[in-house]
Amino acid sequence: MTRPTAEVAASGAAGRPGARRAVAVLVLVAVAALVPLLGPSAALRGTGEAAAPGVGGVALLRGVLFAALCVPAGELFVDRLVRRVPNAPPERPPSWTVFAAAAGFVAALGLASLVSTGNLVPRSLADMDVGGLYRSREGKLALIEVNALLLAGLCARSRRPAAQVWPLAAVTVAEALRAHPAPEHGPLLGSALTLVHLVCATLWVGGLLHALRMLRRWRGREAGAALLGLYARVAAVLLAAITATGAWSSLRRMPAGTVLDQLTTTAYGRTLLAKVILVAAVAVLALWARYRLRRAADPLTAYVPARAEVAVLGVVVAVSGVLTALPLPIRWT
Repeated sequence: MTRPTAEVAASGAAGRPGARRAVAVLVLVAVAALVPLLGPSAALRGTGEAAAPGVGGVALLRGVLFAALCVPAGELFVDRLVRRVPNAPPERPPSWTVFAAAAGFVAALGLASLVSTGNLVPRSLADMDVGGLYRSREGKLALIEVNALLLAGLCARSRRPAAQVWPLAAVTVAEALRAHPAPEHGPLLGSALTLVHLVCATLWVGGLLHALRMLRRWRGREAGAALLGLYARVAAVLLAAITATGAWSSLRRMPAGTVLDQLTTTAYGRTLLAKVILVAAVAVLALWARYRLRRAADPLTAYVPARAEVAVLGVVVAVSGVLTALPLPIRWT
């Protein structure tokens, strides 16, 4: 009487993979949230540096903002690649752009509220000077991000969702300008490097995520291997650009003669080192996936390392949020 029937057992076996995937996603989201919340205190321990108020919250909001850029950019990018796939199936996974824009809008609002209080954690609405945002460079950039993400969400719901590329571009430019204030030495060069770095990173992370979702919807058809191959070729160029711009930007903030010392003695350097290690792991997974695409009897076996790659990239996005919230390293001359 208690033994399950064959139908129930079959349905239970079929449901387990979905349950495991759901648990895996929840664990990944939890890790990605804990990294920015706990990462700053771990990176600052023993360095003698002082962090800004609410550094953990700022790191989390920045991580959410970066993720909100990756999702729609990746969907637009992969949708263009699909047009080049012969006999591509018409099925498409449901878009996540509206949810990403909503999350990014909330994160941008939170960051703007911090700017309105002079980069202090507001304890009440009375602490925020919203009108003051229009009187400072940082406040104007924060308002651009809030309005642009709201517009991106509206574009995603319109008949022409591709139009969201323009507000997304505005957010990316605003982030690049925010990261390099005018008093900095060579701010235009720094902003240009950060802009290229952000564009390539969002296409890489978001593109891989959407490509894997597309493969899952196509259920092992040959077009999936063709799409993954197209993405892999572009991703190799994106990774090269990310590496070059990231190294150049780091050397601008940490001169070559001090890099090794600052990588272990400053919070910024420690976090940067962690990010470099994670990106190296991602590169290994990407090479493994590319090897399977070319040499394996079934090219779609590349899905396994590619899925691990996108999981590690999620942690990289969280670490990037931490990096933007930490105090900049000392530039020794």
